[in-house]
Amino acid sequence: MRQPAPVTITNGRIVAPNGVKQGGVRMVEGRIDAVGEVAPQPGDEKIDARGQLIAPGLIDFGVFAIDKPAFHFGGITRAALMPDQSPPLDLPSRVSYIAKSGKPDLWVHPLAAATRGLEGSELAEIGLMKDAGARGVATGRRWISNSGVMLRLLQYAAMLDLVVVSHAEDAGLAGDAAATAGEMATRLGLPSAPAEAEALAVARDIALAEMTGAWLHLRQVTTAAALELVRTAKRRGVNVTAGVTPAHFMLSDLATAEFRTFARLSPPLRSEADRQAVIAAIADGTIDVVASGHDPRGPEDKRLPFADAEPGMAGAETLLAMVLTLVRDGVIDLPRAFDLMAANPARLLGVEAGAIAVGNEADIALVDPDKPWIIDSGKMAASAGNTPFDGQPTQGRATALWKGGVRIG
Repeated sequence: MRQPAPVTITNGRIVAPNGVKQGGVRMVEGRIDAVGEVAPQPGDEKIDARGQLIAPGLIDFGVFAIDKPAFHFGGITRAALMPDQSPPLDLPSRVSYIAKSGKPDLWVHPLAAATRGLEGSELAEIGLMKDAGARGVATGRRWISNSGVMLRLLQYAAMLDLVVVSHAEDAGLAGDAAATAGEMATRLGLPSAPAEAEALAVARDIALAEMTGAWLHLRQVTTAAALELVRTAKRRGVNVTAGVTPAHFMLSDLATAEFRTFARLSPPLRSEADRQAVIAAIADGTIDVVASGHDPRGPEDKRLPFADAEPGMAGAETLLAMVLTLVRDGVIDLPRAFDLMAANPARLLGVEAGAIAVGNEADIALVDPDKPWIIDSGKMAASAGNTPFDGQPTQGRATALWKGGVRIG
């Protein structure tokens, strides 16, 4: 998809790494050509931003399904796809197919399966999958319980300069739990696991990452104890980053009170104290990425008793609005919000995107941060509308979207 003509956006507020400033952006041949005080040149397509934010297209790190309409609605131009597909992304041919699947209007960056069949026992052909287009290697929905296998994975990934994306939940403790152990799980009679299942997994993975020098990304860190482990490791210089989804800073386990399965997630919703710890970790930089965790589930997976329902939520359409609530609440500023949703995911993937900077790929969103709308699961563009935020009034929408300088939304 080739950009047919230069595009100049004026009269906006540019969300740049060093702050928000008035100005515009010029896009030429798929790249950002100029930022700041720009003027349209003869032959340019002219766009008046009317005071809206000119922001980088979002990069959704660690989704389980690709829904182009949902991603475009949410201002997402790139997505890193988890290897938990059918069949799993554990062969170079599968990785290559996925790497080409979304182009030209959505770039899908596959994360290779760490082990064959994602079974956690035998390493997959990671080097060949990197050559086929993998931008990282992931353990999938499950933790690798065998420490020897995890050590070899991290050593191999360090040699290949690939980030290792880990699901941090000790399977021996978590089992088939549907809730976090505590008052709510006891009242509701739900099978539960202690929050320490996360901290134990995080501690093991950080120790091995420190031994090997590998880059470890903990896809979701949702408890105070685990976040403190990450915080301390960063101070020691361990190459570790952490992510979270909006559900774990917006909701606590109180959201499970009515057994609504849209709140059946993995990891499960935590206590209010842990929710506040997640917000504090976003504010102080311990958490590096906020991703949607996009995992649409139809009625056959969700219209079941709470403990029997499949975990997951459709999150692509609500990611931007939920993160902007943190800006309105004074937890973070706008540049930090887009670091979480774009610049830091771009760094994990090693792509020239995620920031409004000359030379970067022209993946750009116009965002009205104050535009009100109501989240409605029945009207979502995703293949299923299993959002825990159903019916919630919110603010913030992408009003226009460009991928490589070509308008796609």
